[in-house]
Amino acid sequence: MDGYLSGNRIKLLKNGAEYFPELLGAIAHAEREIFLESYLFELDIIGEAVCEALMKAVQRGVEVKMQLDGFGARKFPDAWKMRLAEAGVWLLFFRPEVKALSFNRQRLRRLHRKLVVVDGVLAFAGGINILSDYTGQPGPEPRYDYMVEVRGPVVTTMHEAADRLWRHTAWVQVEPDWARTSRDKPPYEEAGGALARFDIRDNLRNRHTIEREYLETIEAATDEILIACAYFLPGYRFRHALIDAAARGVKVVLLLQGTLDHALLQYASRAFFRQFIEAGIEIHEYVSGYMHAKVAVIDGAWATVGSSNIDPFSLLLAREGNVFVRDKDFAGTLAQDVRNTIENSARPVQLPARLRGPSGWRIKPWLSYGIVRFLMAVSGYGGERYLK
Repeated sequence: MDGYLSGNRIKLLKNGAEYFPELLGAIAHAEREIFLESYLFELDIIGEAVCEALMKAVQRGVEVKMQLDGFGARKFPDAWKMRLAEAGVWLLFFRPEVKALSFNRQRLRRLHRKLVVVDGVLAFAGGINILSDYTGQPGPEPRYDYMVEVRGPVVTTMHEAADRLWRHTAWVQVEPDWARTSRDKPPYEEAGGALARFDIRDNLRNRHTIEREYLETIEAATDEILIACAYFLPGYRFRHALIDAAARGVKVVLLLQGTLDHALLQYASRAFFRQFIEAGIEIHEYVSGYMHAKVAVIDGAWATVGSSNIDPFSLLLAREGNVFVRDKDFAGTLAQDVRNTIENSARPVQLPARLRGPSGWRIKPWLSYGIVRFLMAVSGYGGERYLK
């Protein structure tokens, strides 16, 4: 398989209840180096625990490099910045927000990855930010999301990605002492039987890497396409790849956000519900709380867990990172969990019911879609090429 590395062990972690204990344990056992990237970082009970663990790691002689997005983590408390700096933690903010209002379109290019690499041998990637996933509303369930714990040769790729972005940001922010290449040289050791690759999306050589891997696999699908995605507004080619798959007899199932979070994007995504349902695509909306997952399983053998949504922000603007896995056991585990979520925590979208509902169900999606297209055209990102 082109780009896939053999010999990996990929462990699925659902929600913070499974991820955060593993993360804190990995930090506690780190010996040389930790990279941590996150879009959001709240100093709640989870954020404080992670910061305390990182500071203790520095005391043991571990080099800790923490990079947060300058917009997503713009409210990171100054007191904690000082505490981390005094403890020896290196902290950078990717494209820090300088002005509250700016027409510079570069500010739209955010660091959306959720990536941790420990000692070059253990990594975590997926959709979970550093914050408690118990939001308190609108339901009793924690925010629905996934990460993967990775061991094996693909960690080398993940380490390189973290190190490269760290050095880039350090140079841009005139921190030359922090910009040296990592001294950790990950061993190329097999840890399991899974084929895997780690793909990033950036605004240089990897603009379409994640979307291309999705599309190539969807276009080759023969049995089932199962996608769980919180923010879903696919471009023209992606939409028609799903419709074409359904036309050739592939079962296509979408699990999307049912609770309004980012209303404009979510209403815009509903503009395509009729087209999808009439093509034979199943749509379910997660209604037990907030959904943040970005995962997919195709033909029971290919799976992805990552930070990239299927929307203009992730596919055209943000720096993202997805783990792609070709392994029936892992794909089966993820698919079963998504199916259980659909069965227990989601409702099917029935087209006739939507058409009989308030006129807002018919007007809001197309109005929102029009606004999104307009904003993309004004910003110069995507526009007609993406949402035609």
